[in-house]
Amino acid sequence: MSAYHVGGSGEPLLLLHGMTSSWRAWKPLLPMLEEHHEVWAVTMPGHLDGPPMPDGEFSVDLLVDGLTEQLDAIGVPERPHVVGNSLGGWAALELARRGRARSVVALSPAGAWSVPADLYRLLATFRIGALLAGWAPVRALASCGVIRRLLLLTLAEHTDRYTPEEVAELFDDLAGCTILEPLLSAARMDTAIAPFEQLPCPVRIAWSGSDRTIPYGRYGRPMMDAVPGAELVVLPGVGHVPMVDNPALVAWTILQHTRYQVAS
Repeated sequence: MSAYHVGGSGEPLLLLHGMTSSWRAWKPLLPMLEEHHEVWAVTMPGHLDGPPMPDGEFSVDLLVDGLTEQLDAIGVPERPHVVGNSLGGWAALELARRGRARSVVALSPAGAWSVPADLYRLLATFRIGALLAGWAPVRALASCGVIRRLLLLTLAEHTDRYTPEEVAELFDDLAGCTILEPLLSAARMDTAIAPFEQLPCPVRIAWSGSDRTIPYGRYGRPMMDAVPGAELVVLPGVGHVPMVDNPALVAWTILQHTRYQVAS
């Protein structure tokens, strides 16, 4: 599998997936986004078929170091519009901090917590999910609608909208991810996203209204405090990875922001 996809024409738009995923998470949106943008969807370092992580003690900064090297190597323009989901949302904000984004849309971005209990809950959620998904019989059981819903509720509200091919891709992506445990092991209270003094570009935070992984009620306010001046919108009826739940809504949420920046 290629580590990235490029298609369409117009202002460049970079898409960054969440933890354990790949560029394929964006496939439901590509036809709509490529009508308006040259779209670059990349698999980030440490994920299936993506580049290896740079040498050094793991941190999100190190991940973004590797990501910027990757973007330069494949020819992504210097300052695209950037859209990221979960870990990709955090990475999108860090690219903006480095002057590498014309605008940002962060979908349920990871990286903010205010009390230890919320950090520990997040770590437990990812560890339990990885443990279950890594158990061989679970992959076979995921073909059953009821069991698939239970397994994928942390990702989506409408798990029936995942095709069998997409479910297989989820498991393949997880198996190919090498940075999950290093990221979880490195997470501490003081490794949350550093607050911005001033946003370097327009930022829209789009939180999934039915997010069970990073619910706004626990993680939204710390994130909004870290990105003062960001616009907040809530996407109804979608889960943590909203691209399958409602592709049209997510594409509209992105294009409403990026097309406004082009017009202005």
